[in-house]
Order: sequence, then C-alpha cells, then structure tokens
Amino acid sequence: MLNQFQAIRSFVSIVSLVVAIAAVADVGPHGVMIREGVIYISPDASSAKLSNISRGREVVVLERSPGWVHLVGTVDVNPEEETQRNVTGWMMEKGVITTDTPDGDKIIFGEAVDSEYEASQRGGRRGAAQDAMRLYARLAEFFPASPLAPEAAYRSADIRWQIDAADLASRPSAKMRDPRMRLPIDEQYMKKVMKKYPGTKWADLAAYHLIENKLCGDWEAQAECPIKEAEYYVKYVDDHPKSPKAPEALYKAAWRNAALVVIYKTDNDGKKAQDAAARSISTAKRLIAQYPDSTDWSNRAERLIYMVQTNIPAFGNTFE
Repeated sequence: MLNQFQAIRSFVSIVSLVVAIAAVADVGPHGVMIREGVIYISPDASSAKLSNISRGREVVVLERSPGWVHLVGTVDVNPEEETQRNVTGWMMEKGVITTDTPDGDKIIFGEAVDSEYEASQRGGRRGAAQDAMRLYARLAEFFPASPLAPEAAYRSADIRWQIDAADLASRPSAKMRDPRMRLPIDEQYMKKVMKKYPGTKWADLAAYHLIENKLCGDWEAQAECPIKEAEYYVKYVDDHPKSPKAPEALYKAAWRNAALVVIYKTDNDGKKAQDAAARSISTAKRLIAQYPDSTDWSNRAERLIYMVQTNIPAFGNTFE
C-alpha cells in the first residue's frame, strides 16, 4: 500500500512539474544570454547570488523591473559533462536578448561569430566554442523566420561536429582501417539541417560532413579504402552539384585515384594502375570544366593531372 502511495505521489509530482514548465513557457518571451551574468535572489546586486549563467544559455522572462528581469535560466552544473539545471531569480537586463528584442537575431549572430573567433585564438576564452554552438542553435530555434536561421543552424551543427571529431580522433580506434570499427560522429544535428533547409547550401554542407563517418582510418596501403572513398566523393557531387564543397569533393576523388596508381604499381598490377590513372585524370578534368571559378581546387587539379601523367607519385613515399 505504501509503495502504491509513493508511486501515486511521484506521478503527481511529475505531472505538476510538467504543468509548471508549460506554464513558465507561456509567461513571457524566450531569450538567450549574449554575455556572462549573475542570477540573484532579488533585483539587487547586493542580494544573495543564486548562480552564474553563461553565453548561449536559454532564459524565459517572467517579469521585468527597471534594469532587471525576473527569469528562469538554464545554468551549467558540470560544463565538462554538459549537465545543467534551471534556476529562477533576478538578473540585470543587459545581455538578455529575447524574441521581442529589435534585431535580436543579428545581435545573437554577432555574439556567436565573436565567440567562434575567440575559440580560434591561441589562449582564447575557455568554452568559447561551446558558447558559439549554443548561440547559433538558439538563434535558429527562437528566430526561425530570420534569414540567418539556416546558416546559424549549420554553424551550430558544424561546431558540434568539430568538437566530436576531435574527441574521436584522439582515440586509438580512429586509425582503424574499417570505419565500422570506430564510434561514428553524431550525425543527428547535420541531418536536422538537411531536413529543415533542403536545397540550400547549408544542407549541402551538412551532407558533406556525413562522408567523414565513411572514411577509413589508416588505409594500410590497401586499394579497397581509396576506391570506396573516391566513389563517395563523386556521388556527393552528383547529388549536390551546386554545393560549395563540390570542387573539393572532386579533387579528393581524383587524388584517391592517383593514390591507387601507386598502390597498384606496388602490387605489380599495371592494368589497374592505368585504369586508376585514367579515372584520376578524368575526374580532375571534370573539376576544371565544371568549376572553373574555384581557382584553388581547379589549379590543384591541373597539378594532379601533371603528376599522374609524368608518373610522380601522389601517395606514400613521394621522394625519388
């Protein structure tokens, strides 16, 4: 009987929590922090401090007082483990950008770009990359009609991808030849961009990232990996011909076929080496013809053609 009572009480508590959260969501506008702030117990900087709140964290405004806002804010518990909790209190109004702030989307985007720049600097602010990731994500969520929303959604997913990729690259499994033998980078955020903004360059860029999960670690001088990888890159261009990454994809396909020339010659398979050379040259010429304005990649393609035609190895020991 006691267990039943405890179960009922737990259920009521959960329902009450859900209702409370729903009620808060309807009280005032949602917003995001563009600067570090302090949440106090009352609208007075000398009152008890409840918590710090960082850039990119979500808030819901409950009420306003001159120079202050009463809000529910999401704060970090353990930044390393990305754990968080909600805190209700008061904080100074400056730095809180809500959905009714004029040009709020532009302000958030600007802060996200600044945080991303900070993350790229040696000795930059700790956690700046995560700040930028959250800021971009909140912009796309709170300002869905903004012309900045698709780019912001992609940039958020891109930063998360880079963070995850760097983590996975540090593991021994990253060098495994078979990509199925390592943990994949989480694709859900890139796929969300592709689904929400189909036909845009941001969807094209998101799709390009997905190839990384299919790539081998160490080829181990085996032909199987560059063959499959070249196919992935060519198919990407066939599916996304207007992508900003299309010239790069064709170059990577051409280079992998050039690498196959070396691998096949090492195996004394002259016929396959000739076929790989032909594919490399053909793919490189396609790049030059299809994307002549992409000078970096088209000129690298010209160089690659010269290397293949003059038997300069593009893979392995290139010193002769």
